[in-house]
Amino acid sequence: MPLFPLILASLWQNKGRVLVSVIAIALGVALGYGVHAINAAAVNEFGQALQTVSGEADLTVRGPRAGFDEALYPRLAQLPEIAVASPILEVDAHIAGRDESLRMLGIDVFRALRIQPALVGEGEDRLDPLQPDTVFLSPQAARWLHLDVDDTLQVQVGLASVPLRVAGVLNAGGQRLAVMDIGAMQWRLQRLGVLTRVDLRLRPGVDVGDFSARLQRGLPAGVFVETPTASLDSTLRMSRAYRVNLTVLALVALFTGALLVFSTEALAVTRRRSELALLRVLGVTRGHLLRLLALESLLIGLVAATIGVGLGHALASIVLASIGPDLGAGFFTGIAPRLHAQWHTIALYALAGIAAALLGGLVPTLEAARAQPALALKAGDEQTAYRRLRAPTLAFTLLALAAALVAMPPVTNLPLFGYAAIALMLIGTIALVPWLAAIVFAHLRLPASATSELAVAQLRGASTQTAVGLAAIVASVSLMVAMAIMVTSFRGSLDQWLGRMLPADLYVRANLTGDTGFIGVEAQQAMATLPGVARVEFLRSQQIVLDPARPRVTLLARDLNRRGAQNVLPLVSSISASADLSPAIWISEPIADLFAFTVGQRVQIPLAGRNVAFLVAGVWRDYARQNGALVIDRALYVQLTGDRLVTDGALWLAQGADPSAVVARLRSAIPGGALLEISAPRDIRRLSLSIFDRTFAVTYALEACAVIIGLFGLSSSVASQVLARRREFGVLRHIGMTRRQVRAMLSIEGVLSGLLGLGTGLLLGYAISLVLIHVVNRQSFHWSMELHLPWRSLALFAAVMLLLATVVAAVSGRSAMGKDVIRAVKDDW
Repeated sequence: MPLFPLILASLWQNKGRVLVSVIAIALGVALGYGVHAINAAAVNEFGQALQTVSGEADLTVRGPRAGFDEALYPRLAQLPEIAVASPILEVDAHIAGRDESLRMLGIDVFRALRIQPALVGEGEDRLDPLQPDTVFLSPQAARWLHLDVDDTLQVQVGLASVPLRVAGVLNAGGQRLAVMDIGAMQWRLQRLGVLTRVDLRLRPGVDVGDFSARLQRGLPAGVFVETPTASLDSTLRMSRAYRVNLTVLALVALFTGALLVFSTEALAVTRRRSELALLRVLGVTRGHLLRLLALESLLIGLVAATIGVGLGHALASIVLASIGPDLGAGFFTGIAPRLHAQWHTIALYALAGIAAALLGGLVPTLEAARAQPALALKAGDEQTAYRRLRAPTLAFTLLALAAALVAMPPVTNLPLFGYAAIALMLIGTIALVPWLAAIVFAHLRLPASATSELAVAQLRGASTQTAVGLAAIVASVSLMVAMAIMVTSFRGSLDQWLGRMLPADLYVRANLTGDTGFIGVEAQQAMATLPGVARVEFLRSQQIVLDPARPRVTLLARDLNRRGAQNVLPLVSSISASADLSPAIWISEPIADLFAFTVGQRVQIPLAGRNVAFLVAGVWRDYARQNGALVIDRALYVQLTGDRLVTDGALWLAQGADPSAVVARLRSAIPGGALLEISAPRDIRRLSLSIFDRTFAVTYALEACAVIIGLFGLSSSVASQVLARRREFGVLRHIGMTRRQVRAMLSIEGVLSGLLGLGTGLLLGYAISLVLIHVVNRQSFHWSMELHLPWRSLALFAAVMLLLATVVAAVSGRSAMGKDVIRAVKDDW
C-alpha cells in the first residue's frame, strides 16, 4: 500500500502543527550551526595569524609579558643545535582614541628574513625597516586605524605619546599587527634590554623534543620553551569553556524543538487514533504504520534541517560582521575571519536536526503501533493513550542519576558531567509530569460550578495528554528560568564585587588597554602630595608564566600593609601568615582550581628571573581575570624586582574636596596627566556592567530563542488538544451549555494546566540554576558567585505565559465550536 500520499495528506491536514515543529527544529539547527561556524572561523583565522608570526620556527622561548633579559638571546643563538634565533619584543600598545590595543612586534630584520619573512616590511626607502621612527602595519591594522603610508601612528608610552611614521603595509594579514625594528622599539617604548620571545629554527637532524627538554633546564625561572602551536593551544584552551557553553546553549534550542515535536506528534497521534486504527483494520501492518509515522517525522526533520543550515549560515555572517568572531567575550579580537562552509559540519548539524525530529516522534509512533485497532475505533479510547507514561520509575531513576553526576569532577576542565546532569534533570522531570499531573488533578478542588467541575473532570480524565502537551513548555520555562537566575546571580555578584573592589573616591590608570602605559615615580609622588588628596594606594600589574601549557596569569603588586589584605581583597578563605617566615601571596579562585594551590601551601613564583617561595595566605574572588591572578604586597615586589613603576592608582579625597577640582589638578600638575584615565567608582561599575551585558548578549539571544520555541509549543499543544475535542463540545452544546460556558471551561483548563507547567518549570529551572552556578560555571570559569533571584522578571514571565495559555485555549475553543455541532456529535455515534 503506498504510504507517501497518506503522509502528505496527514502533514497537510496538520500544517499548523507541522509548521511549528519545522520552525522549532530549524531554529535549533540554525543556532547550533551558526555558533559552531563562527567559532570555527575564528579559530582557523587565529591559527593562521599565529603561523604568520611564528613563520618557520621550530621552537619558541617565551617569558613574562614584561619580558626577560636580552642577554639570553646570544646564549641561544650560539648553541650548535640552533640554525637561526630571531629575537622579538611584543607589546600590546595603547592607541589614543581606541578601546582595543594594537599588537606590536619588534623584530631583527636580518634574522626575521630567515624565519618570519612575512613580518619584514618594504618601504619606499630600503632602510625604512631599520629607521627608529617607522612602523609597518598589517592590512587589518591599517583599515582599523584609518592610516595610510606616511601617516602618523600615536602610541602611548608611560604618560607620553610617541609618534611613529607608517612606512608601509605588510603582506602578512589575518590580524591587527604593527612591526618595527627591535632596537628602535626597545628605545621608543622604553623597553631597553628586554625581549619577550625568541623564535628558534633548529638544524636538520636535531630532535625537537629532546633538545627542548635540555634547553628548558638552562632557562631562567619564568621563561619556557614551547612549540609555536602551543600559543594557539593555550588561547584555545582559555576560550574553550566559553565556546563549549555557547554550543551547548545553542543545542538547548534543538532539544526544546525535539520536545515540541514530541508533544505535537503525541497530540496529533491521539487525535488520529481512530483513523490509524481504521488503517490497521484495512490491512496496514504494524510495521507499515511505524514506517508511516516515522517518515512523517523524517520529512519534518529534513525540511527543518535544510532551512536551519541556511539560516545558521546567514546568522553567522551577520554576527561576524556586527559582533565579531569572539561573540563579545574578547578572546579573538583583532582578527577578521571569513566564513567557510564545511560540508562535514553542515551534515553533522543537519543530521542532528533530523535525529531530533525522529526522536521527538519516537514515543508517539510506538504508542500508535501498540494500540488495539478494535478498541481504538471506539470513541473515548484516546483517553487511554500514553497511560504507560504515568509510571514514575524511569523518571525517579533519571533524577537520581542526575544527582549523582552533579558531584563528579570536570573532564579536561569541562563540566561534561554537569551538562549530562542537566539533561537528565530535564528528561526525568518531563517524564515525571504525567504522574505528577494525575496526582495534582485527582486531589484538585475548585468552587462548585458546572464549568469548573467539567474542567477539573476533563483534566483528571486526560491528565496524561495534558502532561504530554506540557513537555516543551516545561523544558523552555525551566531553561529560561535557569539561565535568568544564573545570569542575574553572576551580574549581582559582579556588582557586589565591584563595590568591594572600588572603595576609593577616584581611580587613575595609565591607560585602559594595552601594556605600554605606566605611571613613573615622580608622577606617583605628585599624586600623593596633590591638594585635595588624603591618601593614595598604587598597583602594579603584569603577566607572568606559571605553566607553559596555560595562558599567562596576572601578578598584582598592591599596597596592602596599610589596610591589610582582609580589607582590600574579597577573600573566600584565608589564614594568618604572621608566624611564617615566607612572604605571603593571595591567589584568585582560578589559580586555586587550575594550579591546585591551597591555602597554607608554599609555592614557587617566578620574579625577575628567579623563583621566590611564597606562602598562600588566602584565596580571593576575582571576576576580572579568567586566567587567574596573584596578589603580593607592593613593597615586597619592589624589594624583589626593583620595579617602582605602577599602572593604577586609587585616590581617597580629603574631606570637603571637590572631585572635579582634583581631576583638573591631576590633568595639569602631573606631566602627561592629560593621558591619564580618571574615573569615579560609579563610572567603572557602569562600564563593567555594560561589558558584562555585551558579553552575555549572545546568551540572552539564545535564551530568547528557547522561550520563543516554548511559546510555540504552548500555542500548538493547547490548540491541538482543544481541536481534538470538538465532539465533546458538540455534546456539551446539545445538553445545554452555552458558548460562553464552554469558553470559560477551557480558560479554567488553560489556567490549571498552565499553572502545572509553569510551576514544574520554575522548580526545575531553580534546580538547574544551582547546577549552572555551582557546577558548570565553577568548573568552566572557576568563579564562585552568590545566588540572586530575579523575582520581578520571573513573575512577569509567569504571568505572560499563564495569560497566553488562557487566551490560546479560549481562542482555540471558539474555533472548534465554529464547526457544525450536529455533525460533531454524529461522529461520536
